[in-house]
Amino acid sequence: MQVSETLKDGLKRGYKITVTADELDAKVDEKLAEAQPEVEMKGFRKGKVPMALLKKQFGKRLLGEAMQETVDGAMSTHFEQTGDRPAQQPDVKMTNEDWSEGDDVEVEMTYEALPEVPELDMKGIQLEKLVVKAADADIDEALANLAESAQDFEDREDGARAENGDQVVIDFTGMLDGAPFEGGTAEDYPLVLGSDSFIPGFEEQLVGVKAGDEVAVNVTFPEDYGAENLAGKAVVFDCTVKAVKAPKPAAIDDDLAKKYGADDLAALKAQVAERLEAEYANASRAVMKRKLLDRLDETVNFELPPSLVEAEAKQIAHQLHHEEHPDDHDHDHGEIEPTEEHVRLAERRVRLGLLLAEIGRKAEIEVSDSEMTQAVMTQARQYPGQERQFFEFVQQNPQMQQQLRAPLFEDKVVDYLFELADVTEKEIGKDDLQKAVEALDED
Repeated sequence: MQVSETLKDGLKRGYKITVTADELDAKVDEKLAEAQPEVEMKGFRKGKVPMALLKKQFGKRLLGEAMQETVDGAMSTHFEQTGDRPAQQPDVKMTNEDWSEGDDVEVEMTYEALPEVPELDMKGIQLEKLVVKAADADIDEALANLAESAQDFEDREDGARAENGDQVVIDFTGMLDGAPFEGGTAEDYPLVLGSDSFIPGFEEQLVGVKAGDEVAVNVTFPEDYGAENLAGKAVVFDCTVKAVKAPKPAAIDDDLAKKYGADDLAALKAQVAERLEAEYANASRAVMKRKLLDRLDETVNFELPPSLVEAEAKQIAHQLHHEEHPDDHDHDHGEIEPTEEHVRLAERRVRLGLLLAEIGRKAEIEVSDSEMTQAVMTQARQYPGQERQFFEFVQQNPQMQQQLRAPLFEDKVVDYLFELADVTEKEIGKDDLQKAVEALDED
């Protein structure tokens, strides 16, 4: 086998691989010898079929496998010897298209090599960690929100008319073409107006009613409604209003605390403070991560594989197109040409991605199975009722696994770099942290 270099331009590499006919023949013989003990053929005992007969019977079938395995082996040996790591799957094609059995095989392999990433000295990188404590006012505001979520309802005065946010207690019967339909009847149903829990248009027609009113509510079921016999149909609900109730926030006391699983109000306050400070810490980490990546982008420079930059720029252009045109759900808009700004952003992402990957590789940072399982579970919660199907989809889809693994790996590398950097803490208020987070979107 011969491997000769045909291209070396920056990170671009090209090689000609020649596999001789004798090598292919030997590979076929090797595969036949491995299979011979298990082969049965009429007129011969198991394992006693002559090699010449096996070759005549199966040789051509094994020749393709031998060619593929020999070329793959040559490529693996090449990467082991040169230390090259291809940025993407190498482009491999057979150059002697008029090949016939008995000829040498000539293959051309081209790829872009990953660049040498320079060593990073984190001692010179200074970072500021923003620390926010949960203020009493923030805790009180959070408790008020919890009390509102746990609100009760109390009867309005006689004759009061229902407003958005009120609860109306109703009996109703749904009529389709003058006859009641299945599932369209209920008694003493508590409906919060403005909750959008009923068919579109239903709740709006009950705003202004008072206890004792009888109202005919005319609505049309959506075209995509689950029950086919009702989808797109106009119906009438005969409603009797039995009570109109105003919302009443729950009292902020030990009873409220117990509703949320705490022993008493003091314990609930401690839980709220802990949750708030965890939210602040996550926001602070995002700010510090951006500062770290900015410093790395300024500090480290190396040649980038053009194919990776081009692919990333196209992905950015495509993503931003759909963000700017949210109603354009299809992907038949043709090629979107990346701008200079897209290319600049792509270069940053590729540079930082390669840098973090190399740092993680050298530091032997890995994403554990338990971390991956947790990530899949978190993602699966977005598909209630279909969690099992989502798990199976991820198990069968290596690309989806990589999409989930990549951010986990990046965050672990970032945490590793935080430990190496010179980090000082600065205590600030919630509003200042919010401004710092908002500034991330402006960059």
